[in-house]
Amino acid sequence: MGYKLIVSDMDETLLNDNREISENNLKMIKLAKEKYGIKFVPATGRGYASIQNELARLGLHDLPGEYVISYNGAIITENKGNTLLRSNGLDYNIMKEIFDFGLTKNVCQHVYTKDTVYVFNVNQYEKEKMDGYNGGRVYMEENSVDFLKNEKIYKILFQNPDVPYLMSLEKPMKNLTENCTVSYSSNRYMEFNSIGIDKGNGLRSLAEILGIDVKDTIAVGDNYNDISMLKTAGLSIAVSNAVDDAKKAAHYVTEADNNKGAVAELIEKFIINRI
Repeated sequence: MGYKLIVSDMDETLLNDNREISENNLKMIKLAKEKYGIKFVPATGRGYASIQNELARLGLHDLPGEYVISYNGAIITENKGNTLLRSNGLDYNIMKEIFDFGLTKNVCQHVYTKDTVYVFNVNQYEKEKMDGYNGGRVYMEENSVDFLKNEKIYKILFQNPDVPYLMSLEKPMKNLTENCTVSYSSNRYMEFNSIGIDKGNGLRSLAEILGIDVKDTIAVGDNYNDISMLKTAGLSIAVSNAVDDAKKAAHYVTEADNNKGAVAELIEKFIINRI
């Protein structure tokens, strides 16, 4: 088997806790590309606009033939001009029902359009996190999404660092989320995409675009929203700081965590040494 594509989660996987790509990761990704012809594609729950600096660090910014899977697979873009190749939105009415439910709970909410995230009930912790990202964001003073009725929505999420609390909301929301994919990320987010939208299907779609068999793909991640792509890829890798369910879904768990070059480890082990 010859691997041709690595699809990597960003936060808490490729990026360290300072939201940086380590020199070792950069070196090994470049080596995999230049010597072994391996394409490297970020797969993020965030929007593609928010990772442009990271694409520049990776040498992938604004290039044809390079790609990003964003919004948990709702959008696939080619990096040249951030050209949309595939786009799957979330019905406005479904989003509004979820939003209205969230107003009754202890959560900050994000609502995502193609280029902008609208943030409601933001707390200081979340604002500091958000301010560290690129891309358009608006901190809302009024708790209404009526102004988005004619906009294409890609995702809504709840934020609270108490993940068990977020998970406890699934049952009372069951009738609201029948047509949603629900996932969790970054140890603080409960995310809602349109039904069938997840990173696994994003990986399948990109492999189809590129004419690559999914058996020849590697996926690496750390959290619940990565599990679908870990179950899809020919080789699945969980970083050592991953949640237990992601580790159970993976073929291999790295010794290194996101701060110690986990992506570099997988490239060395499975591309260079070809175990």
